Amino acid sequence: MATSSNTVSSFIPGFERYSHLAVPLAVVGILMILIIPLPTILLDFFISIAIILSVVILLVSMYILQPVEFSVFPSLLLLITLYRLSLNVATTRLILLNGGEGVGAAGHVIQSFGQFVVGGNTVVGIVIFLVLIAIQYIVINHGAVRISEVTARFTLDAMPGKQVAIDADLNAGIIDEHEARRRRREVQKEAEFYGAMDGAIRFTQRDAVAAIIILLINIVGGFIIGVMQHNMTLSEALQTYTVLTVGDGLVTAIPALLVSVAGGLVTTRAASETNLGDDVTRQLLLNPRPLYIASAILLGLAIVPGLPKLPFFLLSLGAGGLAYIVSKKIQQERAAQEQAKAEKAAVGAPQTEKLEQLLKLDMLGLEVGYGLIQLVESGGKGDLLSRIKSIRRQIAIELGIIVPPIHITDNLQLGPKQYAILLKGVEVARGELMVDHYLAINPGSAREEIPGIVTSEPAFGLPALWIKASDKDRAQFAGYTVVDPVTVVSTHISETIKRHAFELLGRQETKSLLDALNETHPKVVEECVPKVLSIGEVQRVLQNLLREGVSIRDLVTILETLADYGALTRDVNVLTEYVRQALARQICKQYADENGELHLLTLSPQIDQLFSEAITQSNQGTYLALEPKVAQGILSRISEAVENSLAGNTPVLLCSAAVRSHLKRLTERFIPNLVVLSHNEITPNIRIVSIGVVQ
Repeated sequence: MATSSNTVSSFIPGFERYSHLAVPLAVVGILMILIIPLPTILLDFFISIAIILSVVILLVSMYILQPVEFSVFPSLLLLITLYRLSLNVATTRLILLNGGEGVGAAGHVIQSFGQFVVGGNTVVGIVIFLVLIAIQYIVINHGAVRISEVTARFTLDAMPGKQVAIDADLNAGIIDEHEARRRRREVQKEAEFYGAMDGAIRFTQRDAVAAIIILLINIVGGFIIGVMQHNMTLSEALQTYTVLTVGDGLVTAIPALLVSVAGGLVTTRAASETNLGDDVTRQLLLNPRPLYIASAILLGLAIVPGLPKLPFFLLSLGAGGLAYIVSKKIQQERAAQEQAKAEKAAVGAPQTEKLEQLLKLDMLGLEVGYGLIQLVESGGKGDLLSRIKSIRRQIAIELGIIVPPIHITDNLQLGPKQYAILLKGVEVARGELMVDHYLAINPGSAREEIPGIVTSEPAFGLPALWIKASDKDRAQFAGYTVVDPVTVVSTHISETIKRHAFELLGRQETKSLLDALNETHPKVVEECVPKVLSIGEVQRVLQNLLREGVSIRDLVTILETLADYGALTRDVNVLTEYVRQALARQICKQYADENGELHLLTLSPQIDQLFSEAITQSNQGTYLALEPKVAQGILSRISEAVENSLAGNTPVLLCSAAVRSHLKRLTERFIPNLVVLSHNEITPNIRIVSIGVVQ
């Protein structure tokens, strides 16, 4: 519709600017027609508008590709019906007031329809009018109303299934978020359109009834007025007012019939890639056999005694010729297709295309055993697809990265209750679910033991039990944390993605983040990339942050810091430390408890000094040159201090800024959950609680 509006506005300057006034002005015009007596020249003009408008509506309904393209039709149907009825009022007024002047009292259009169109025979005119009304009311309107009712009901019933299908395609990566929103809008628009059509199509049905009543009023009222007020004879009054009434009825019935046909076409139109004319022509001429049979039947009728030979013979000849043309065209198309297949087979195109498809690799994948397929099927026992969608949204908020779609497939090599999480086609995590059970986790405060199958929670490795559904309420009352299987696998997927988030951020993903930021902060991006740092260097800094669970959502602060310090050093590890210091408030809030307190283990000055002296500079940057025995001893002391720290808090180790990154790399393999912060990352407003010193 926007394209059409732009096309019209290019020919009519200012059209788009004032197009919103078209409908209000039309309604005002209709009211004026109802109230003010019109001269015959204006009435002819308005009647002509009604006729051409109905023709345009009919043609538009033929050329739309799908019904929702003509979404204004229900409202337009109401307005055009009101417009025709207002013309009925205006013509009735002129017929009854000026009928004594003759058959031209209501304008030349009505006079022509009353005399020329029906050959001057009023009885023929009345019959034609009644036939048109019968066709409109009994056939077209009744069918259109029934179709509108059925279509509206089935469209509304199918709406939830369409929404689920869109969500499934989005989670499977077949479509992106923008395409999903567009499809949801189309589904909503389609439901609203057919709901409106269900009511609007009834306007045309009642319009036919009103036309019959107006016909009787004009004839009877005009006859009485002509005889009693204009001193006309009975035959003159009957002839004059019947001609005027028949003309009025025809100029109303014909546009009404066209609009009714348009309503039927719109409601019966299925979505297609071509217009109605192309569809009808293509489908009728799809097979030449019906045309050959029709040609033979027509030829047989041509030789039947008493029937006119020339029309049937010509039609038979035309049908046969058309069938021959269609047959030749089909043969040519088949020959072209076979030749194209042969050419592709000769150059090996299908094999190349197949190999290229095999090269595609999903960034994230979930494989399930056959016993877990019901969790991902539409209408199954779980809502895993919607959970995955929520996971992607939540990680985008928490970490600031766009998680790629998770491709879900079944794998017969897995156990029936097993699932595997894949990263770039390689398994990185595995778990097992019992679909008809619940997972009960003892947080340490359970008041009784619950019978169940011993297992471990896959995301965090906590001891747990698979319990029956009948024991769920009992376990919750006893103090267990009880979760369903879908929540178990959703949590496992979420934590796995967080642990490997840095691997999901490549150069292309970094470029996409920078492009999105460039729309709101173009100067920040311009100054940093590529003037100071390359995309690869920015990517490595962001990966370093994600590796330690630091969100990169505040990309503005990150790039501004890189722009400030990128001119001083291109060492990505050093730049990462500068960025962490700029994000100090965010990092402290991330690891503080609900009271805003940060529980810290502090590295002793002696060990800190030992690390500082072991840092060695090279052409590739700095590295830690520490003897294995010394490193093992330090790791043992840190591990012991973490175990003795307060339970329920994330272990945080505080050290100097110079050794922080090296200490983290040393401990991440053996104590992966340990958070290492530097003194420069502690903000002044954070409350620090010291829980020990690593000596």
